[in-house]
Amino acid sequence: MAIPFFGDAVDTPPLPSATVMLLREDGPGLQVLLMRRHGNTAVLGGVHVFPGGKLDPADHVDPSSGVDLSPESCRQRLGEPDLEPGQALALHVAALRETFEECGLLPGVTAGAAELAALRGRMQTGADLCTAAGLLGVSLKVSALLPWSRWITPRQPSVSNKRFDTRFFVALAPPEQAIVACARETTEVVWMTPRAALERYWSGDIDLAPPQIMSLSHLNRLGGVDAVLNHARTRAPALIAPEPFDDGGVRVICYPGDPAHSLQEPVWPGPTRLRFRNRRFEPEDGLDALLG
Repeated sequence: MAIPFFGDAVDTPPLPSATVMLLREDGPGLQVLLMRRHGNTAVLGGVHVFPGGKLDPADHVDPSSGVDLSPESCRQRLGEPDLEPGQALALHVAALRETFEECGLLPGVTAGAAELAALRGRMQTGADLCTAAGLLGVSLKVSALLPWSRWITPRQPSVSNKRFDTRFFVALAPPEQAIVACARETTEVVWMTPRAALERYWSGDIDLAPPQIMSLSHLNRLGGVDAVLNHARTRAPALIAPEPFDDGGVRVICYPGDPAHSLQEPVWPGPTRLRFRNRRFEPEDGLDALLG
């Protein structure tokens, strides 16, 4: 993995962002979509990530623009009483938009290849997702996204000199849609079981950032797609604010439930800290701790 960012504190506010863990059930069981970012990308270059990105001004849509949930419903789903409802809807729209832009999939939508190609073409000429979808008669389903967690980068980030406030969602990948990867941002799009992804990370075959490591570890423990979706429907999204510290010159990231974290209630089963060694982040008890 690239050398982490162990610089000074970043005092700028975290950027609102959204990411989607796309799921499908295949022969080996639960699989999740991962994309390898271009090596020259400013943030997490060369790392395998879930589709996602920053909130765009165009994601702030009129509630009557064709989405299937109200701003207030989106706020309630995220479990954030202080969040402005319009911002909650925008985060859902951003999750759909980034997923469609980066891998060509649009969860919850029943549309043919020609319609999706036309939608992609309109967006490439400057139209926002909701406007383009409305012109083509495509109904957007933000309800297809289930809030999963919220990750807030600490003031002293460990893998980037930028801070993000990212809402993670899970969604079923539409089986009738084909992946169309964004060549500007992505060099590989691959389906993997969470276990296989963690094993490939451990063997040095792929790079993962801490949010992906811990999210994959959690998914692996849940098993199948139905269990993951049920988990998302029956509990509030976990708030994850990592707290890093240096231990004898080694960067350690701890999470809720760790003895060194300010919140003592764990938000997932499994390890509560990662240590940077062997040029990557590892749990103290090795791969078995991630796999459970």
